[in-house]
Amino acid sequence: MQLSSDSITDGQPIPAEFAFCVPDPEAHVRLGANRNPHLAWSELPPGTRSLVLICHDPDVPSRGDDVNQEGRQVPAELPRVDFTHWVLVDLKPDRNGIAAGEFCSQVTARGKPGPEGPDGIRHGINSYTDWFAGDEEMAGDYYGYDGPCPPWNDAIVHHYHFTLYALDLLRCPVAGRFDRDQTLAAIRGHILDQVSIVGTYSVNPKVARSD
Repeated sequence: MQLSSDSITDGQPIPAEFAFCVPDPEAHVRLGANRNPHLAWSELPPGTRSLVLICHDPDVPSRGDDVNQEGRQVPAELPRVDFTHWVLVDLKPDRNGIAAGEFCSQVTARGKPGPEGPDGIRHGINSYTDWFAGDEEMAGDYYGYDGPCPPWNDAIVHHYHFTLYALDLLRCPVAGRFDRDQTLAAIRGHILDQVSIVGTYSVNPKVARSD
């Protein structure tokens, strides 16, 4: 089973056009183009009936005390937690891939609609749903893809895992509003194979360039 991308090189920085936010010399960050990256797959295992795609960042600070605070830095040694950027289920095996910008090409305040998508595909909610929960202008259910936006003062580069799962199920057994954890629980025992591409991203000029 192979996963490739014209947008992301495994182990290398994700281009800024696929990010939720990009560096800004005055405001630290500004909203980015937020396009979903191109992904393509091949050599699916026999018996594959549907595919699930998940993108997550395991490098998110476990505490927000220092996040995006002037004169402070999120320490590298701080324990980290997961942040989901994309949940996509019921991809048909005969679909060769996903085009860049096919499902997302801008930041949408209050989130894109879901879960139903074209060609029987369904979108799960991502972690921006929780991140913006207390923001009057941005709060909502964020379905589908929304790209990287790590803290602008984080001491580490973040890693974004795009993982494709081949299933022996015709339809992922989740319903209504669903997230990454519910999806992973639902497909447990039905995964024929999986493969990942990992891209990196930072908006902290002291850490690394991001584009």
